[in-house]
Amino acid sequence: MYEMLAGQPPFEADNEDDLFESIMNDEVLYPVWLTKNAVNILEMFMTKKPARRLGCGSGGEGAILHHPFFESVDWKSLEEKKVEPPFKPSVKNIYDTTNFDSDFTRMSPRFTPIPSQSLAAINQSEFRGFSFVNSAYSGSIKSKPATSPSVQSTSSVPSTDL
Repeated sequence: MYEMLAGQPPFEADNEDDLFESIMNDEVLYPVWLTKNAVNILEMFMTKKPARRLGCGSGGEGAILHHPFFESVDWKSLEEKKVEPPFKPSVKNIYDTTNFDSDFTRMSPRFTPIPSQSLAAINQSEFRGFSFVNSAYSGSIKSKPATSPSVQSTSSVPSTDL
């Protein structure tokens, strides 16, 4: 929410360790043009102690919904999809990407590679009874027949534990 309102992240660092250090210890600076209610809700969301954070205390999500920042929001109408969005981007068709940054749209899509040991490190008993094994990854983990009687396997997909 801070980034949506301020246009930049509340914490910045050159590496992950420094970022975590900044999150834990640094004070957040708020642009002077943010409203009092915007600053207040952001401060309440970014309270360091989780038990005191907005939405985590005794009021739960209701504390968020009733915060003065959202006083103009009709939550019931929003939930029922009766609220007109304040901005509707113009699109020619479902493939129109003119509203996306060209630096992004010029990139070739690719899957993030999964390190071979990642799957082996996951507790495989959590998947007991699953009937699908992605053959692209099944070589990196041990497979054995499922023993769960509650799962019916199909003839085209062998039933295995990962």
